[in-house]
Amino acid sequence: MNKITFIIALFLVLEIKAVFCAGQTSIIPEPLFSKKESGKNIEVKTIFLEASPAFDKVGKYIKNELETQHHIPVTTQKTTAKSVRLNLVFSSDIENAEGYELSVKKREINITASSENGIFYGFQSLRQLLTPVFSNTGTYSLVPCVIKDEPRYGWRGFMLDESRHFFGKKKVKQILDLMALNKLNTFHWHLTDEPGWRIEIKAYPELTRTGAIGNYTNPEAAPAFYTQKDIEDIVHYAAERFIQVVPEIDMPGHASAAVRSYPYLSGGGTKEHPDFTFNPGKEEVYQFLTNVLDEVSSLFPSPYIHIGGDEVHFGNQKWSADPAILQLMEKHDLKNTREVEHYFIKRMNDTIQSFDKRMIGWDEIVESGVSPKSSVVMWWRHDKPQVLEEALEKGYPVILCPRIPLYFDFVQQESDTNGRKWGGRYCSSDSVYVFPDNLPVDVNQKDILGIQANLWSERFASLEAVDYMMWPRLSALAEAAWSASSKKDFDHFLGKMKNMYQIYDQYNVYYFDLFSPLYHPEPKVLQKH
Repeated sequence: MNKITFIIALFLVLEIKAVFCAGQTSIIPEPLFSKKESGKNIEVKTIFLEASPAFDKVGKYIKNELETQHHIPVTTQKTTAKSVRLNLVFSSDIENAEGYELSVKKREINITASSENGIFYGFQSLRQLLTPVFSNTGTYSLVPCVIKDEPRYGWRGFMLDESRHFFGKKKVKQILDLMALNKLNTFHWHLTDEPGWRIEIKAYPELTRTGAIGNYTNPEAAPAFYTQKDIEDIVHYAAERFIQVVPEIDMPGHASAAVRSYPYLSGGGTKEHPDFTFNPGKEEVYQFLTNVLDEVSSLFPSPYIHIGGDEVHFGNQKWSADPAILQLMEKHDLKNTREVEHYFIKRMNDTIQSFDKRMIGWDEIVESGVSPKSSVVMWWRHDKPQVLEEALEKGYPVILCPRIPLYFDFVQQESDTNGRKWGGRYCSSDSVYVFPDNLPVDVNQKDILGIQANLWSERFASLEAVDYMMWPRLSALAEAAWSASSKKDFDHFLGKMKNMYQIYDQYNVYYFDLFSPLYHPEPKVLQKH
């Protein structure tokens, strides 16, 4: 390497590691406003934490994270001349509940917000600004600065499919930790589908004795599921990180695991998708689902329950000849099986409302005529933009999660083979990052609640494979969901990923490296038994 090349390379490294550069920060997602202040960098060895009584809960989280993740001693009793003072300050002037102001000057740090959520997100920014000086001793440096920030969207989500392959509590908690760092606030949990039923329902023990057997790769794998105690633990863990957990109980399709457990529920299926549907003509089915949703609603404080409602045509061929369904059609003047499906969706929406929850469904529910006042649509069919437009015209609140570019079971580079493509298209980090500003609708209208990435797990049985598909695309999603469009710059985002990769390494995440794709090779595909 000649001298000129070395100088250029050194300059690039320094630019990447810079905490503030050209009015932008090293923080992911990029804040709305940031300014580097004059003065020397602050050395941080110990912190004196003082919190308003309104911020007691988040204060305990901050103390724990500083001590366990950054090895910085924190005292809440008294300050010393060598301590940096961290103040958590309440201000009603900050209107956005997730907004915050962060200031660093001399030996004092202020995080100001009108809610614990805002304090929490201000702290996540602070964590990313802490530059290790001696990482093994917990000594850090901070640049004097002022940051004012709030999110673009209120719904910033990630969905994990654990029906097809089960990953367990430890993995879910790691995902929640990194979601919190990236200011994502919704974990959509796909718990039931064809391969397996993954949540304990005490009224129906066969759901986990039989329905939890197997996965997409091995239909005879030992039962794998979450007990209700596990669910409570994870929901509590998420809540400490200001993440809501939204459960999905699939119906009336994708019901095979439930039907294996209780065959009387079956509405039939096909050779490829056996016993795919619940039977919408049987009152016993509605009673079963009401009892299941009763337990589910008590486990999840979130105001939402997702019922799926998609791809029913994969397995409803027997409906047109089923005696119970024919009787239902006659009784309610339903002209075809599509109207039977819509009847089912409306009825389950009423059930969910009875539990003081709001129903979420995939975008097929737009055709059902269910009330926009009691339901939310997830637009997933990127090849049907007319469905998105129809949903918005009818006044449905919408969450954007189209296959292209937000299905993370699609490959992220041309050469990868373990994952899907759509007519040659795939989901690269830059395509995730520029979303949703390339849509043919006004993406700032009030009925668009936010955006979400979905990881379906047919092809991903190992933890390494899940990591590889999630990261860094989920960080790109986080910036797309939080940062104002005017603050987005993919080249700058790439520079910030150098810092984020160090954090991934701390969490032992097997990520896709945007700079050196061979650093972590694509995990191998497991063959079906």
